[in-house]
Amino acid sequence: MKSVSKILVTGGAGFIGAHTVAELIDAGYHPIIVDDLSTSDRTLLNGLKDLFEKEITFYHGDCGDNQVLNSIFEKEKNISAVMHFAAFKSVGESVQEPLKYYRNNINSLLSVLESMKRHGVEQLIFSSSCTVYGQPDQIPVNEQAPFKKAESPYGATKQMCERILEDTYKGGFKIISLRYFNPVGAHPSGKIGELPVGIPNNLVPYVTQTAAGIREKITVFGNDYPTSDGTCVRDYIHVSDVALAHVQALNYLQGATAPYFEPFNLGTGVGVSVLELLHSFEKANNLKLNVQIGPRRPGDVIQVYADPSRIQQAMNWKAKYSLEEAMRHAWDWQKKIGASK
Repeated sequence: MKSVSKILVTGGAGFIGAHTVAELIDAGYHPIIVDDLSTSDRTLLNGLKDLFEKEITFYHGDCGDNQVLNSIFEKEKNISAVMHFAAFKSVGESVQEPLKYYRNNINSLLSVLESMKRHGVEQLIFSSSCTVYGQPDQIPVNEQAPFKKAESPYGATKQMCERILEDTYKGGFKIISLRYFNPVGAHPSGKIGELPVGIPNNLVPYVTQTAAGIREKITVFGNDYPTSDGTCVRDYIHVSDVALAHVQALNYLQGATAPYFEPFNLGTGVGVSVLELLHSFEKANNLKLNVQIGPRRPGDVIQVYADPSRIQQAMNWKAKYSLEEAMRHAWDWQKKIGASK
């Protein structure tokens, strides 16, 4: 590995992208961020600058535009790999606006692959999701589980993107698809974290905003599911663990000598209900949340958590942060941004 190896990070101003940029810098890589800031702003870019005390290379542009990508590849020279995070990711919004999701999520991947091919870049880490499994037959779910009918257009776009990768890699690409479960928390430094635009789509920022008094209450969507306490079960994984897995996947990919495509689950292997997560937040931060139960929400899978044994064996990666640590880091971040507004 060369210490100046350049990695193009699409969506690098967003939650998972920015945390991965931090891990790339720590590992000696030079990340190049491209982001259209449609679902984020410059807050995390500024946080990264503060964290590393240097400017982060950033291009403001849409990675669904080949001209934007081609100009970056030509200007930067010698980009060795791409990490593709840029996508719309709200399950609920995708149900309301499916065309927006199909156009953005699929078109951006096509543009990335076309530009990579044009500039001779072979290595890609793709940001996938456990939503590709739909409602799986067996829990925990492993990578051999068949794709069921997607529960949302968002999930369908991730299924389609993986199909595109599977059909494309034989043309000379080396690709790892990381199927995230539910990334939560914030960087332990408190410099970067999850910063939703408007009303949060993800659970934890809604929790922290409720604790901060920005939201009046948190609504749990359904308590009549066939689970231990009636609420949906997910696999919540600290975002810094997710970020580090990308760096280890990149190192692993560099050992591939032939065209290659493989998916890996990225989770803790532990199922946690929504109510359990809320109680963990309260315990970690010695707070009480205002919680109410609401109706079920369309597009929600009842229960899904990972069998992460494949990535553990292949890359010696394992989640190291506990749920309570993730909840504490998330609250530390919320207090920081609340104080800065």
